[in-house]
Amino acid sequence: MNVFRLAGDMTHLLSIVVLLLKIHTIKSCAGISLKTQELYALVFATRYLDLFTDFISVYNTAMKVIFLATSFSIVWYIRSHKAVRRSYDKEQDTFRHYLLVIPCFILALLVHDKFNVREILWTFSLYLEAVAILPQLVLLQRTKNVDNLTGNYVFLLGAYRGLYILNWIYRFMMERHYRQWITWISGVVQTALYADFFYFYIRSWKNNERLKLPE
Repeated sequence: MNVFRLAGDMTHLLSIVVLLLKIHTIKSCAGISLKTQELYALVFATRYLDLFTDFISVYNTAMKVIFLATSFSIVWYIRSHKAVRRSYDKEQDTFRHYLLVIPCFILALLVHDKFNVREILWTFSLYLEAVAILPQLVLLQRTKNVDNLTGNYVFLLGAYRGLYILNWIYRFMMERHYRQWITWISGVVQTALYADFFYFYIRSWKNNERLKLPE
């Protein structure tokens, strides 16, 4: 494992810690899209089907368990915890996320490396992860003013994918025959979706002001 992969994993993990800190400590999910969290839960559930069949390393298994457990716990918190649920902005979080699930699944059936159930679902998870942030970005666009924890959460999610791109570049340069076109393209699409948010996040950070998205 190279430093970019490790940094990407730790950044991804930190984004979840920030979100759980907001939900568990402050008892608020204001500005957080339940639709995006449900999509991430589906991403991890379909990606880690090998959890109990293929052992790679303790680190790999631990990360899979953490991402599965935290993604479903976040969904549970927003849906079922009374104090947290009251702060959920259901009227603004109206993105029809099934419109992302269905095309991603169809695309996985058409474009994949191997035609078997596990491979199709793994490919589906890549396509879905690439666009899972869309409901969250739409929600932030509607609410305009973004609190620090929510802004940091979204920024860290985007940074994690950016670090993974550096990981792929490093591996391409260091490993012969390393080619993962589906993973690469999905990751680039995912990172590109954050571009507008990154710009306003960095600008607000430089000016030491609250993050505000444009009209």
